[in-house]
Amino acid sequence: MFINRKFPNTRLRRLRSSSNILDLVSEKRLSSDDLIQPVFIKEDIDGTEEIESMPGILRHGKSSILKEVESIVRSGVKTIALFPVVNSSKKDSKGSEATNKNNLMCESVRLIKENFPEVIIIADVALDPYTDHGHDGIIKNNYVDNDLTLDILRSQSLVLAEAGADIIAPSDMMDGRIGFIREALENSDYKNTILLSYAAKYNSKFYGPFRDAVNSASNLGTSSKSSYQMSPYNSDEALHEVAMDINEGADIVMVKPGMPYLDIVSLIKNTFKIPTFAYQVSGEYSMLKLAIAKGWLDNQVMLESLISFKRAGADAILTYSAKEISMEINKK
Repeated sequence: MFINRKFPNTRLRRLRSSSNILDLVSEKRLSSDDLIQPVFIKEDIDGTEEIESMPGILRHGKSSILKEVESIVRSGVKTIALFPVVNSSKKDSKGSEATNKNNLMCESVRLIKENFPEVIIIADVALDPYTDHGHDGIIKNNYVDNDLTLDILRSQSLVLAEAGADIIAPSDMMDGRIGFIREALENSDYKNTILLSYAAKYNSKFYGPFRDAVNSASNLGTSSKSSYQMSPYNSDEALHEVAMDINEGADIVMVKPGMPYLDIVSLIKNTFKIPTFAYQVSGEYSMLKLAIAKGWLDNQVMLESLISFKRAGADAILTYSAKEISMEINKK
């Protein structure tokens, strides 16, 4: 017998009828545990410096870094990622300062660990903050030489592990560097030091404000990193990169940038079932912040953008808005 239904049998709006119901049936959650706050540290400054291209983000000197970490901890965020701004006088063609066990990064790691031992510190491993040409490796015959670079990355990783970094994060995209670094850590009895590989780091135009922040933009000039960072056109290559890095000893893998590459985050997570992080990079952050400041977008778009990372499969997100969003989530 045919029944002429006057009303829909299924009403999905029932599950949207109140905020409590929405919370009850939410498929994904974003918490403070998912957020990682990048922090810029700079030599020879008293207090802080504004970064013009990154609204609300500061470079921190030794006198302000502990206050900043305390503020991050109070927000509920437990993990920070450190990036150095090195004096130009200490930069050379080989990035030699990167292996100095008393350099800015190592001193900062020790200082933070002494005062906040519970904070997880991710230490960036790459040569671009330390080279006078702005590249992530050593240049030979006008080309970033992969194998020459591996030795200095290994030494850089060891001094950071010795300083107390919990997670070593190679972001340079040299082939084989995860295996080199893992072997060095094992042989030097840093067996529990975690390796977070920037496994799928794309040659993106979204990095501009970051390069301003670490003062590497002027060194790099018009030069391209396309010979070692991935082409934005490729996705199968990302799987190849991740497979190599897992095989070499990576504990966690990273996709960078974030929102323009959420398909890659999902692809990697679904393929390898390994902890997968994503980086909401400086260009993503700044364009949202500027649009919010202009009144073109609602302030909630930053939270919405981070939810998209979780929906795609990211286990944690590096974002310059980590502290701000954590306070919003926790209503602090």
